[in-house]
Amino acid sequence: MKAPRTARRPGPLTRVTRDARPFLRARTGTVLRLAGWSLLEFVQTFLGGYGVARALDHGFLAGRPLTGLLWLAVAAVAVLPAQLATRGVFGRLADLVEPLRDGLVRRAVSRALVGALAHPTGTTARSLSQVTHQSETARDGWAGLVLTLRSFVFTVAGAVAGLLALEPRLLLLVLPPLVLGAALFLATLVPMAARQRDYLTADEAYAAHAGRTAADLRDIAAAGAADRTVAESRELADAQVRAARSLARWSGVRVVALAVCGRFPPLLLLLGAPWLLRNGLTPGALVGALTYLTQALAPAVQALMTMLSTVGGRLLVVLDRFTDAPPPPAEDGADGHGRVQAHDGHDRGAPPPPGAPVAELDAVTFAYGPAAHPVLDRLSLTVAPGEHLAVVGPSGSGKSTLAAVLAGVETPRAGSVRWLGRPVRAADATSVRVLLPQHAYVFTGSLRDNLRYLRPDATDRELAATVDALGLDPLLTRLGSLDALVEPDRLSQGERQLVALGRAHLAAPPLIVLDEATSRLDPAAETRAELAFAALPGALVVVAHRLSSAHRADRILVMDGPRTRCGTSAELLRTSALYRDLAGLWEPDEPLRDHGRPNGSLRESGRSNGSSNDVVHGGGVKSTPPPSPV
Repeated sequence: MKAPRTARRPGPLTRVTRDARPFLRARTGTVLRLAGWSLLEFVQTFLGGYGVARALDHGFLAGRPLTGLLWLAVAAVAVLPAQLATRGVFGRLADLVEPLRDGLVRRAVSRALVGALAHPTGTTARSLSQVTHQSETARDGWAGLVLTLRSFVFTVAGAVAGLLALEPRLLLLVLPPLVLGAALFLATLVPMAARQRDYLTADEAYAAHAGRTAADLRDIAAAGAADRTVAESRELADAQVRAARSLARWSGVRVVALAVCGRFPPLLLLLGAPWLLRNGLTPGALVGALTYLTQALAPAVQALMTMLSTVGGRLLVVLDRFTDAPPPPAEDGADGHGRVQAHDGHDRGAPPPPGAPVAELDAVTFAYGPAAHPVLDRLSLTVAPGEHLAVVGPSGSGKSTLAAVLAGVETPRAGSVRWLGRPVRAADATSVRVLLPQHAYVFTGSLRDNLRYLRPDATDRELAATVDALGLDPLLTRLGSLDALVEPDRLSQGERQLVALGRAHLAAPPLIVLDEATSRLDPAAETRAELAFAALPGALVVVAHRLSSAHRADRILVMDGPRTRCGTSAELLRTSALYRDLAGLWEPDEPLRDHGRPNGSLRESGRSNGSSNDVVHGGGVKSTPPPSPV
């Protein structure tokens, strides 16, 4: 019985090309404008050789020097527009090059964060090399390759068009060495790319070793491991030298290919000149053909092959490093079935227990510093699936701290936090909860990318549902489409919050925590957003700043530092003096003015006199006041 075949991983060129297609497709207009400016270089090349041929045949050799001078003037004047086009070419080049570097940096940083969450103790210097050295290498290499390839294409096109106009039989002598040299050059692409990859791998290994050595100098000295460390450094350096030498040997093969392409065509043309002249080729056409070969084709071929031999392979390997899929999160203690046994005995790979709360705080204590008074003191809280919980309290009462602890951003000093019945783990963060603060994060990119940041696989139908649910249609209409560029500085603070809310709504995790994430929206937009989130199957926790927001919740948690009380609005009006004071400070909801705080916001004027009389209340929240001093 034959063993099943394992799918072969595509080669570097295939992987890079697969990622490059959507990048270039999105910038078709930039490529076309770049080609438009490059047409002037085609005209310059064509008139360069053609003008020389006509100057000789119809001018100087025909006894008409004035005609010859006019044709030479035409060839010379054609240089001016091509020089003027340089500015336009470099302007379009920036639109093609800078987005590549920005995208590579974003990809490297994102992968580094994912890797750090999956392997907190196994971080390496690879991402640092990618963000700094490799992304700059890709940027410079891409810029040089675009310029050189553009010049080669339009120069060769102009030269071939000129040779056809002078005498088609000239191509019989010019094309064979060009094709032979190009074939020899292309044969070196794969091995050169492999040697470039070996070199970069050795470079990354040496950089990682140097980083570890710099961080562990004291331990190395204390353990007497200097000789071993030097030996490891020498071995890694030797590997880098071997890779560089292998790369140099293949570069020698490319020198031969360059000589065949650049030097043989003029030589063959001179050797075949007697035959061509006997068969009707004019002296002017012969000189014009030599002009094309020596002044246009040879420099263009040499520039392209030099660029590809020195930069092209390196660019391919660097870009391929960024196409590697991030390693899957690996957990300690994985069993043979792909599940993970936690140190506390729970099977983390198993589904959560039926009916398990989305989030739980068990006797949590949190303080900002060892000697600071606790902001949360032995607080226990249970958030059930599908529940809508509002958190209210005066300024400084710990609302944002509670949101951060509940979302796993802050670690409590004592007690435990659980998600879906399991202890909080950083690796679960993006799949379990979303925390939206007051100041929304929006990055430069398309509206589609901003909304799909947490759900890259979201479909257009899901995007449309989110846009409709949150009322993003006015923003979408103003931008023009989901693929329109979003510039954060050109969005109001309310629009930024809407984009961030759309991102969280599309992700729809089990737990969504809004820490005044709707503070810049008018009451109608806030109501629509909260109702949209409440309709999702997950739990919703809202740090409320309007009375209407608290009224929409299933339960309300009133916070005054370590003192808490929980219940419905009607219950709290009867039992909580602090909640009655807060409700009295709330004014009727009114629209926002200049994206400032709404007039219907809670005035945070400090604690009420009655806040200290609050006592422990049930409803899933337990709080014990700190013991009296002895």
